[in-house]
Amino acid sequence: MPTNIRHIVATVISLAALPALAQEGAADNELGEIIVTATRQATNLQDTPIAITAVTSDTLEDMGLKSVSDLSFVVPNAQFRRAQGAFGPGVTTFIRGLGTSDTSLGGEAAVAYYIDDVYYPILLGSNFDLLDIDHVEVLRGPQGTLFGRNALAGAVNIVSKEPAFGETSGYAQLTVGQNDRRELRAGFNVPVGENAALMVSAVTKKRDGYQKVLDFTCEMIRRGTPELAGTLPLYNPQLAVNPDWSPEDCVIGTQGGEDSSAVRGALRWRASDRLMLTFSGDYTWDDSENPADTMVDFNPASAPGWFRAQMEYFGMEVDDRFETGNPYRTYVSYVDRIPAGTVVPGSTFYNGAMTRGGNIIDPVNHLKHWGVAAKARYALTDRVDMTLIYGHREMDETHAFDNDGSPLVAEHVQSWIGNRYDNAELRLSGSEQWIDWVAGLFYFDAFGYFHATNYSQPQNSVRAVDTTYEPNSKAAFANVTLRPFADRRLGIVLGARYSKDHKYVVYSNHSDIQPSGSDYAFTVDPRQKKFSWKVGLNYELSDNLLTYASVATGNSLPGYNARPLQKTQIFQTVGNDNRAYEIGAKYDLFDNRLRLNAAVFYTDWIKRPGTVSGAEATLDPETGEPIPGNQQLEPLPDGPPGSTRCSATTVPEGTGIVCLARAFPITAPGGTSRGFELEYTATPVYGLLINGSVGWSRFMSPTIRAGSVHQRQPNPHWTANSGIQYTIPVPALSGRITPRLDWSYQSSEIVSANSNKYDSLTKGRSLFNTRLTYEADGGGFSAAFGVTNLFNKFYYLNWFDYQLFGWAQTEAQPGAPRQWYLTLSKKF
Repeated sequence: MPTNIRHIVATVISLAALPALAQEGAADNELGEIIVTATRQATNLQDTPIAITAVTSDTLEDMGLKSVSDLSFVVPNAQFRRAQGAFGPGVTTFIRGLGTSDTSLGGEAAVAYYIDDVYYPILLGSNFDLLDIDHVEVLRGPQGTLFGRNALAGAVNIVSKEPAFGETSGYAQLTVGQNDRRELRAGFNVPVGENAALMVSAVTKKRDGYQKVLDFTCEMIRRGTPELAGTLPLYNPQLAVNPDWSPEDCVIGTQGGEDSSAVRGALRWRASDRLMLTFSGDYTWDDSENPADTMVDFNPASAPGWFRAQMEYFGMEVDDRFETGNPYRTYVSYVDRIPAGTVVPGSTFYNGAMTRGGNIIDPVNHLKHWGVAAKARYALTDRVDMTLIYGHREMDETHAFDNDGSPLVAEHVQSWIGNRYDNAELRLSGSEQWIDWVAGLFYFDAFGYFHATNYSQPQNSVRAVDTTYEPNSKAAFANVTLRPFADRRLGIVLGARYSKDHKYVVYSNHSDIQPSGSDYAFTVDPRQKKFSWKVGLNYELSDNLLTYASVATGNSLPGYNARPLQKTQIFQTVGNDNRAYEIGAKYDLFDNRLRLNAAVFYTDWIKRPGTVSGAEATLDPETGEPIPGNQQLEPLPDGPPGSTRCSATTVPEGTGIVCLARAFPITAPGGTSRGFELEYTATPVYGLLINGSVGWSRFMSPTIRAGSVHQRQPNPHWTANSGIQYTIPVPALSGRITPRLDWSYQSSEIVSANSNKYDSLTKGRSLFNTRLTYEADGGGFSAAFGVTNLFNKFYYLNWFDYQLFGWAQTEAQPGAPRQWYLTLSKKF
């Protein structure tokens, strides 16, 4: 479909029905209230002076959205993406240009996640299935006064459905689709006497990956070019004696597949007229494949000596033969074909040690994640409530990554990660004619571990990394909205939070060859005492129009380099400090059939940590001197003094060094982020619904202005989405059908902050999803047929330019192609 036609379609989706709004009188298709808890009190979305996207369960169902990573389709100025394979199963989250892609326990997220008021501290395992969700709130801008630690960019508040008293109900939902997709959801709600109710729900999902993993040798033989495989053995030796090959015999697996299950239960008990108790628990199993990842470029001229040695060992020339030419194909194998104990000429890694060579890593992630929570709400008076929340969660996960996309080995990394934490919060809240207030105490304590085995050619070693984390946080907070006048139209918002955080870390890194002068260990204990505040004004110009302005501070805990590759890379980083200004309006028009919510923001960075990617010489484990090789260093443009990167020009073997990737820390000199968001929902005529948003953000700093690349923020300037659906009664089918079309757009974004490959940009893209739903009269049965990526748009989710570190390849994660699904649902 031509690009200009797609843009026309998108514009029609946004604007087609809006003129009818001024012509229609009051009807029963008004937009209803959405109750949110962004202020830690239940308020109407349109009366809450914060930039919030609130997505109800009905909207999630209409759009076919099932997990946190799908929220990019509905939230402006935000990106929710499944993390690159090296970072394990998680979601990278950016709001208004601020976030992090690192899922490690050592990192500090910029967006705070809460599930039913229980804090979730890390990105790993954060791609929650939206199971029995009432709604999801995405709060944009610093939310530290009420949501505390790591809410520097915003917060995601996931609110589950509560068990209903006096009601017996249930549902079952079956989905099948492309790539052998099979998904089953079911749940029920039953009363337990007059004052208690139990809700249980479960889901299981399976789907093959959309990227095929090919056996390189098999594929070369099938293509009639066996000489390109050299002496590299077949992945499946039985094929050597099987003369009847088919193309599928060369497929040894897939990437991008899903295999997960989850169960959740909740018990709600009305212990008295004043006391309400809720107990909940959940368990998730996830054995999904690594994300799709492919080699998109290989530069033979920059191939390091350790990679050349492997190719020459198997009788191959150093060229681009490992590029498949199809991003939905890869030759990655997760197997080292060189046997343990082998001596490879020209390689310092394969030195005859039995710990070098022959390793096999698992391309499947294994995640177990469970938690329990309790919530007690007690009405101290008719206007004052006390709420006590406690949550305990545990997570254990393993994942592995082969980061070169070839059948050879650059690095094989196998990681084991665990986390246990307790979270408690006590709140008092009240409401009077002239004041709404909430005050509370927060406590968080955790223990985490990280163990990794890294088979690294660039480091010339097999290393065992062990780290333990013991974060602790205590805070007191208060938020008050004063209404000094009798008409209650003016609100004065005052918020404050005092927090005390620290994270004690013990790190060790040991080589497989002992004794080794390269072994090292250290402890760090980043600490911070911080006062955060917020001041705001809001004014109701009419019953349907709220305007507001606010200024708030945000901060994050100081950190450290969680992945040092040698002693020279041990360093700590400062924390974030910023001040954010926001002006917004929320407007319901035309008898509540058009809703417009807009916000303009400006963020001033007082202190901002950062790193720039480069390289340094690999040091010999015993002597501490650079290892001889065929590479050389050059100054890193725009980097701190003394920083270097690996030159693309090689030198004769033994006359240079071996490059090793590293990050150079910087305390960035301030910066500003500015932008706007507009969200709209409309029901111009009965049965017709239009919703969408547009956002623009831009980050600028002195280092960017002085840099050689104009655009350096790690996310797109523009995001937009829109959807349209129309419900049509069909008496002949004893029901109604609802066709829906959704569009999402993001502008171009950088490949890497220090990389000039592909002009440092990956192109903007428009994606379309469609869904046709049939609902039987009475709402008991429904069937939906949907297609994601309707026009089969090809795009990359992210890039990783390893050539920047002195390697030969660039990797990228291709997005999913067009896929169809069929969902059958029954409620009872």
